[in-house]
Amino acid sequence: MRDEYDLLIVGGGISGASLLYTAAKFTDIENIALVEKEDEIASVNSHRTNNSQTLHFGDIETNYTLEKAEEVKEGAELLAGYLEDEDPDREMHSKRSKMVLAVGEEEVEKLESRYHDEGFGDLYPKLRDIGREEIAELEPKVVEGRDPDKEMLALQTPDGYVVDYGMTAQSFVDEAEKVDGVDVFTGTEVEEINDTGDEFLVETDAGWFESDVTVVAAGSHSLQIAKEMGYGENKSLLPVAGSFFLAEDFLNGKVYTLQMKKLPFAAVHGDADVHDASITRFGPTAKLVPTLERGELETIGDFFDVFGLNVDSFLSYGNILADRILFPYVVRNLVYDVPEIGKRTFLPEVQKVVPSATLDDIERAKGYGGVRPQIVDTEKKSLDMGEAKITGDGIIFNITPSPGASTCLKNAMRDTEQLMEFFDDDHEFDEDAFRDATIRNFPRIDDEEAADAEQDDATASAAADD
Repeated sequence: MRDEYDLLIVGGGISGASLLYTAAKFTDIENIALVEKEDEIASVNSHRTNNSQTLHFGDIETNYTLEKAEEVKEGAELLAGYLEDEDPDREMHSKRSKMVLAVGEEEVEKLESRYHDEGFGDLYPKLRDIGREEIAELEPKVVEGRDPDKEMLALQTPDGYVVDYGMTAQSFVDEAEKVDGVDVFTGTEVEEINDTGDEFLVETDAGWFESDVTVVAAGSHSLQIAKEMGYGENKSLLPVAGSFFLAEDFLNGKVYTLQMKKLPFAAVHGDADVHDASITRFGPTAKLVPTLERGELETIGDFFDVFGLNVDSFLSYGNILADRILFPYVVRNLVYDVPEIGKRTFLPEVQKVVPSATLDDIERAKGYGGVRPQIVDTEKKSLDMGEAKITGDGIIFNITPSPGASTCLKNAMRDTEQLMEFFDDDHEFDEDAFRDATIRNFPRIDDEEAADAEQDDATASAAADD
């Protein structure tokens, strides 16, 4: 086993795997290792049962500003392009219709303004505003049983990518391992990282590694490791556990409801499962938990390492949870986990999407759901509504709440650019080749129209020959 590396990546979820792929395939860094504490790649939050399987473009996420949507859009297109090229048989993703639904005059006005006045219609050429009849054609259950006098509008797009992020992470690793000098160690838990000034000594339960540069992409644990090394003292975490409810064959694609902008958590939406379109998943719920991993009680101590048990952390939590919108939301989500009562309480959320749904139609998705590390700024005493990255001297700590999976390749690209600086420009990043393998494979509307025209010509030619 080689134990000296130019680059060491800690964490084999979608973030660490995408960086491994990018650095291995598109730079000339010679020796790279990835270490993952679990026995399999992407078995925690990136596993398909532990997230909503959504590739977020920013087009139907109504809590996004136009600026954030522009940022997320490129990241999503990078990953979508990779999937289009690497997964033509749709084994690790599927592509379906998706829409955000407005019901009632007030919601319809908000959605119309977003599309026509705020620039979202211009930013997303494939996004269309559709009314009740076309909604019913695409998603019959969304209209069935709804008050016919109730005004309806949806913003709809065919770019509803449903992604198995676990399989995608594994594909990144598989591609990276084709390159000489790349090693992947699973079942290897990092216990401590020591910065000697010249290199990093990484202690694991399987032995020591030495690396010139290190990237920690271990989800919630990234901040824990950062704090142990003296970084991120002004940050804490609000771990949010997501859960889901399942129904059979309700939706053909993705249907979102309008987001309350003050909440950092996604509004309840319905999604057809990536591997079985006959299963519809509703959620996620958002329950606060004192753990860094769902159902792993041994990570309670890890949470308190991150929380810090200091005055600023307590004041930050108090300020956040005292919000008159957030506090009732938190309490309601706790109720969703109570047997029977939770199901009854959650049913109205499902009925916002499928009005005809009954208690017998839904059941709690046992064993589903992960933990999203919502970042807390203990100086501002507020939630940080985005991804966090702490950059030290030769080391990066990535803490990536939603939409970190959607933007994994964009984050990897940025991190790789930072790596080049760490290496004093002794190595090169071929960004053009990276874009050729990813975003340039994303189907643009002009490409699709050209393909349709070509198909029409072929059909007409065949008919003429007959």
